[in-house]
Amino acid sequence: QVQLAESGGGLVQPGASLRLSCAASGEIFSISVMGWYRQAPGKQRELVATVTNEGFTNYADSVKGRFAIYEDSAKNTVYLQMNELKHEDTADYYCNAWPDERLSWGQGTQVTVSS
Repeated sequence: QVQLAESGGGLVQPGASLRLSCAASGEIFSISVMGWYRQAPGKQRELVATVTNEGFTNYADSVKGRFAIYEDSAKNTVYLQMNELKHEDTADYYCNAWPDERLSWGQGTQVTVSS
């Protein structure tokens, strides 16, 4: 069973950037699509971005133009580059396969955007 470990979160001011990492304990290249998800306090988990193993990406409207997802298959790692962060980006961020979310969820990494 592939284990996921997210990292890279933190407390930042609006407008700042962060790069999140999702390291898998095993190979993920066979997974067609990986996604980054987030869950804000009191809200349901939502999909933020996806990347196929061919490098095709898709984004939620709320992050389009600000976030970039990419995968390094050699490192079994998926990244989320987040720029121009806003208060509403505050959430716990997770990665998983999309759409079936079939991997065990990691502990996530917390992103707090606050002035």
